[in-house]
Amino acid sequence: MDGEINEIEEQELYERLRIEVDAGQVPLRVDKYLVEHMPHQSRNRIQTVADAGMLFVNDRPVKSNYKVRPGDIISMMIDHAPYDDKIEPEEIPLEVVYEDDQLLVINKPAGMVVHPGCGNYHGTLVNAIAWHLRNNPAYDPNDPEVGLVHRIDKDTSGLLVAAKTPMAKTDLAAQFFKHETHRSYNALVWANFAEDEGSIEGNIARDPRDRLRMSVFPPDSEIGKPAITHWRVLERFGYTTLVECVLETGRTHQIRAHMKHIGHPLFNDDRYGGDQILRGERSASYKAFIQNCFSLCPRQALHAKTLGFIHPVTKQQMDFNSEWPSDLMSVIEKWRAFIKGTTRDTFEI
Repeated sequence: MDGEINEIEEQELYERLRIEVDAGQVPLRVDKYLVEHMPHQSRNRIQTVADAGMLFVNDRPVKSNYKVRPGDIISMMIDHAPYDDKIEPEEIPLEVVYEDDQLLVINKPAGMVVHPGCGNYHGTLVNAIAWHLRNNPAYDPNDPEVGLVHRIDKDTSGLLVAAKTPMAKTDLAAQFFKHETHRSYNALVWANFAEDEGSIEGNIARDPRDRLRMSVFPPDSEIGKPAITHWRVLERFGYTTLVECVLETGRTHQIRAHMKHIGHPLFNDDRYGGDQILRGERSASYKAFIQNCFSLCPRQALHAKTLGFIHPVTKQQMDFNSEWPSDLMSVIEKWRAFIKGTTRDTFEI
């Protein structure tokens, strides 16, 4: 095996990470591969783990120069018990849009982390769901066969579905995998589109210069995962536009990365440059107006508006629609008032 090292001495090891390499992955050093997939780990740290014999591929320890192949199972081990990240019920307000014995649909507020990890071990949506279902003896929040079926970013608001039973999660997960669900997002972006609708196609992978951000690559580049976003204009405000985005795929930061890629970052998206004044006037009053908008909605202006799927038991179509949260509503109202007092000839497409 390329890059394989001798077996380490018998000792009790704990698995801290487990990743299956994608089917389309080109050969790549395992340390480089993990840097792309672990935004909070440095390459030096991964190499140190490998040197200590704690980095495994297909249950065999490897050096950091081992080249991953499609289907490889990478695991990172530690020789001490990991942080106790058992999910405990926490009494956190939860807006349940729909619930039955198989699933529940939740409207997540902006600012709430979905799942524990990376320093956020409490106060997450998963902890809130555990509290909500604390009297359901069949629901174990630490069982990966139940719980959230998909995720949205911490600072994105909107709809999510969680499964109460393994059968429901398997069925719903298959619908997401086969792109049989229907999801739309509302986003305020820095743009004055000439067109009324369009599509963005481009593979998404971690930005090699900023591992907390995703970048877009050509569809035929074999870098990253294929992603397609369809958008249409809902309302124009001259320097910004409210759009509806419909996803064919569900990649990390898909809408945020795709909109950045075409030069129209989400309004106040600090990760992708939308927290700067990208369009508009140079006047002090306009700058004050934008800062006021940023204060009203201090996060990327993105909301998971609708969610549709087939019920795993009844096989009925289930469709949900959520209202804009107050912060997004406030900034949209601000832009509506702004454009009413501005001559449309001012704006350039």
